[in-house]
Order: sequence, then C-alpha cells, then structure tokens
Amino acid sequence: MPGRLVLLVAYLLVLPPVQAELSDSRRALIQELFPSATVIEDKLPDYPVYPVYQLQELIGYAYESIDHSRLQGFAGKPISLLIGLDTRGRFTGVRVLNHHEPVFLHGLGEEPLFAFVDQYEGHSLREQIIVSTSNSSRSGRSADGNVVHFDGVSKATVSVLIINDTVLSSALKVARTKLEGFAQSAPTRAKPDFYQPLSWQQLVDRGYIGHWRIAADTVESALGRPLADYPQSVEPSPGEPFAELFFGYINSPMVGRNLFGDEGYARLMQRLDDNAQVLVLVSRGAFLHVSDDFVPGSAPDRVGLTQNNLAVEMRDLNLLDQNLDFRAEGVPSFEASHLFRVGGNAGFNPGAEATLKLNVELARNHLVVDRATLDFPVQFNSDLFEAVEQAPDPGASRQPVWVGLWQERWWQISLLIAGLTVLTVFFAKQKSLSQNPKLVHRFRWGFLLFTLFFIGFYAQGQLSVVNIYTLFLAIWDGFSLDVFLLDPVIFILWTYTFITLFIWGRGLFCGWLCPFGALQEMAAWLGEKLKVRQIKVPEHWHRRLIFLKYPILIGLVGTAFYSLTIAEKLAEVEPFKTSITLFFVRSWPFVLYAVGLLLIGMFIHKFYCRYLCPLGAGLAVLGRLRLFSWLDRVELCGNPCQHCKNECGINAIRKDGRIDYDECIQCLECVVILKDEDQCVDKRLRNKQRAKQPVILATDAAAVSS
Repeated sequence: MPGRLVLLVAYLLVLPPVQAELSDSRRALIQELFPSATVIEDKLPDYPVYPVYQLQELIGYAYESIDHSRLQGFAGKPISLLIGLDTRGRFTGVRVLNHHEPVFLHGLGEEPLFAFVDQYEGHSLREQIIVSTSNSSRSGRSADGNVVHFDGVSKATVSVLIINDTVLSSALKVARTKLEGFAQSAPTRAKPDFYQPLSWQQLVDRGYIGHWRIAADTVESALGRPLADYPQSVEPSPGEPFAELFFGYINSPMVGRNLFGDEGYARLMQRLDDNAQVLVLVSRGAFLHVSDDFVPGSAPDRVGLTQNNLAVEMRDLNLLDQNLDFRAEGVPSFEASHLFRVGGNAGFNPGAEATLKLNVELARNHLVVDRATLDFPVQFNSDLFEAVEQAPDPGASRQPVWVGLWQERWWQISLLIAGLTVLTVFFAKQKSLSQNPKLVHRFRWGFLLFTLFFIGFYAQGQLSVVNIYTLFLAIWDGFSLDVFLLDPVIFILWTYTFITLFIWGRGLFCGWLCPFGALQEMAAWLGEKLKVRQIKVPEHWHRRLIFLKYPILIGLVGTAFYSLTIAEKLAEVEPFKTSITLFFVRSWPFVLYAVGLLLIGMFIHKFYCRYLCPLGAGLAVLGRLRLFSWLDRVELCGNPCQHCKNECGINAIRKDGRIDYDECIQCLECVVILKDEDQCVDKRLRNKQRAKQPVILATDAAAVSS
C-alpha cells in the first residue's frame, strides 16, 4: 500500500499542468472584444492570456487583469477586468468582470463605469491616456497627438484612476511578454560620479542637454497652411524660431549639478524618492511647451514622450522656484521651464533612444482647430549612463496613484488642514472662549456650514462605516496604506478623528466634522423656526435606544468578512451616500429614507445620530479611551440643577449631572451655560450670597477698634 501511494504521488508530480478551460460565458465576452475571431484558445499554461485567432492568424490576446495586476480598489479589493489587446498594442475593448466599488454598486449605478471602460476601445499603448477629473483643467474626450483625454466619472475619481492604472499596467506586461516591438532596451542609469563643471553652452554642445529648434516653415508644412491664417499670435519674427526647446536628464549629476549647483541639486534629490526620474524641459519662442492654462502638478498637453513604442508618462513636479533655479554659467532666459517626473506604467530608460513630441493645436476660428504633431529624437550623450544588470520593474519607478491625487487636490487639502487647525485651537481654548456665548454660537454655525458645503458636498469628505470594515478587511487580507491614501480628504479626516478620539472623544467628529450630522443640526434648527413640536424621548426609552446602533455596527462588520457584497448593501443604513455624495439624486426609496430621517430630526433632535448610526457607535467605542474629561461639572449639576440636561438636545447628560461622553457631540452648550452668570444656577446662587453679605467699610473697622 505505501508503495502504491508513492507511485501515485510521483505520477501526479510529473503530470503536465492542467490547462484552464474556457467557460462559455467567458468565451462569449472575448468574442465581443474580437468580433472577427474564429478561434479562441484556452488560457495558456505558461502565461495567463487567451490567444485569439482569425483562421490561422493571431489577432490578439484577451486576459483577466487580476492575473497581471492586483491593485486594490477604493473598497480594498482588486477590480477584475477582461481586456482585449491586438497584436499592434491597441485595445479592442474592456469588460468589467467583478468589482466592489460602492459608488457604482449602490450610488451612481454601473452605467457610468461601463461607459468609462468603453473609452479604451481603439486606443493604443503608444498613447498617453490621461483621465480627466473634476480637478483637471480639461474634460471630455479629445486626442492631441499621442495624448488622449478620457472622460472621468464625477464622484468616482479614485475608482476610475485605479481602473486606468490597472488597464495600462496589465496591458504593458502582456505587450512586453507577447507582442513584438514592445520589448525593453538594455537598461541604463546615470553615472553617479560623472561630473565636471560646465557652462550651459558646453552642456548643449556635448549632448548632455538636448536642443530642438523648430522653424516656422516646418510647422506650416505640418499644418498645411501659413501661421498668418491663425488669429493667435504664433507667427514668430523673421529669423526667430516657432519654438525652441531644451531638455536634460536631471538625475545625471553632470546635468543636475551644473544646472542647479551642488546645494540646489542635493536639495532636489532629497525631495525625490529613490526611483524618481526627472526631465528638465525649458522653452522659448512663439509656441511654448505648455499652454497658458497649464495646471502645475499635472500632465502637459503640448509635449509627450515615447519610448519602445510606448507613451512615457510626464507629470510636472512644480518644484522650480526661488529656492531652486538655474545656476549654470551662461544659461539664457526662458519663457517656460518645468521639471517633469517621467516613467509611469511604461517606465523610462534614460540611455535608450526616445522620441519627444510637440502637439501643435491652433484654432482658425471658434469651430475649426488644426492639429499637427512634430517628433524629435531624444538620445543623450552615452557618457552620462552606465548599464545595469537587470531591467528595473516599471512599477517600481511608477508614481503611486495616490501621489497624483494629492497633488491635484492640494488646495482642498490646504483648506481642510487650515480648518482643522482652527477647530483644534478653538477646542483647546474652549474654557476661555465659552465665556462669550455669541462667539461660540457663531463659530459653531459657521463651522457646520464649512463642514456641510466644503467637506461634505464639495470635497466629498463624509466618513462612513464602510471605511471601518474596509480597514478590518485590509488588515485581514494584507494591509496596504496606499488604499487609504487614495482619497486625501478622507485620509486626513480619519487621521484627525482617530487622534482626537483620545483627547476629546467621539464628539469632535460627530458634532463638528460629520456633514450629515451638520445637515441634521440644520433640520433641527428649521424645525424650531417652523415651531414644529419637539418630542423629548422618555429617559428610560432613550437609555435603551442608544444601544441599538451597536448591534448594527457588529452586524455590518461581521457580514463584511462573510460577504463584502452583502455588507455594501446593508451599509445603506447610512444615508450619507444618498444625501452627501449624490445630493439626493438617486432612486426614490433611498431618497425617501434619507429625507425621512431628516424630517424625524426636525422634532426628535438628531434622531439618526443618537440611535442608528453605526459609525457613531464605532467612534464611541474608541472614544472611551480618551485621556481627558474637558466638560466641567460643579456641585449643583444634577443635584438639584437640571438646566444643562434640559438644554442638551442629544440628551447626553444624566440626571445626576454626569456627561455621557459616549453620546456627547461636544456642542459646548453646557460649557456656555456653566460660564454664564445668568444661566448657571450655581453662579446665580453664589452671586446672591455675595450680595447678602454686609459690606464692612474701613471707617467701621476703625470705630470698632477704638
């Protein structure tokens, strides 16, 4: 018997790997991607792609993105796509197989997602694909040479950028492995010790800095008409070029140290990560390498770079300023100068030949625009570089998706951090500031408006219980900080909320930074102004109902480990997506639920926050670890005085005067009352006692002593 088992194991070990059979449904999807296909083979055993033939001719490959890229989506799970790539590196189409992006599943619907991926059909890996976002300078679908703009999806910016990165990175891997003409050249890197002091002209003469001078007649020939036909001022003076560009590889000390000086170059290199590759590009003339409306930190429209038939991503670093400027001897003046990080999905080999492209777009009138693309070979002096043994993984030099998102939303980040700083100072000085009730009330309403309209409606900074179980799932499956950095506003708010939980408890977020909480405050205010009868939930019922949100939280988190799809549906107990993310533009049951909660809140103060919110429950649990109890109490609080309790709309003060920090939203109303000479019973009694005490004058004291 043991011998038979050994033979069986040996037989299994020498068996060839079983080829993955192609299901009928998958075959039908691939047929959609390749309508002319007559043969679709099973997935190859040595490389996960499906070869597609028309009779005997290979016409392309279909593959599942998850086999080549496991970049996590906004929900913490990879987005699975079926992608078709023909033998020339063109996309034949993209189909969504599976995803967990909440904004598409239970918000906008999946139609915008399908419309987005449909844009890839017919485009090539040779093109630089830029997804337009709400923060981009351009929108809509257009092509300028090898630069292609895709329509983004409003309120789903993170998801579509992840999809774009998934499509391009996986397609690049397949192309380099299976398609001719896409193989990498022998890898090179800049020599770290190659340097000698040189002037600007010497750098240009020796080929360390490239020079491209474009004459007017060259452009006219490409456009097919004279420059005088265009109303724009693009016709150069006689003898002057249409455009003159200079470019260099900054990572080379020969270029970088000479251009910026030793101190400036060292400072620049310290600000970059180890894998960053930087190209300096400067220009002058009638047509510059960037347009007047170019947004710092974004990808340029007018210039592009290709290498090995692939578009090389270029993104402005926005680092040139008074502290980092050109120091080379004899450097001329330029009208535009930028440092671009290069690489992206395709990577960049500085010692290999590349092509610089200038996309000329000139309008004859409001309706007709002429376009032409001019190419110039880029081949720096080989003395700058040395060979490396192994080609670097393009993904290692590729800028993470979240970096670009933070750069694009820099002003939102700055405004949010400024707002949080002001709020922190206010809370730190609450005891002194609360002596001015009007100041506290005005600041509170001003900040609630900031929270609702900027943090909520504009920046989409509504925290959710989904973020909690996404964190747990990430820890369970393998934590990656990159997933949480994809939305800078959410990341900053979560970081701030987590830190302040240990200082002030849950109330700082729930009472000041929750957009839906602010909306409920305004609904309650409107109810009072409309003289809606306010309902006080009886104390014994209130103490029972506040525990209802905890089993909701446990149920959601537990369900997420069983089925993320079910958990996403159950998370609709939160009305945040309907009200804040989608502005109530959604199917009627969701809108009815969200509006219904706000209507209830007009006569039961913050009903949802108090009894149903699973996010508030989670924050309350962590808030129990707070280090301080900031809200002062005095001897008469609760015994017999009940004034603060009666004024507390959320009923977070017990009958004995103690603050229930698990429920408190830190509105500071009780602090204002405690500091008010007219409202606080304790202060009024003390003042009366002082008034009754006889006043002893100095003359009386003298008379007694005599």
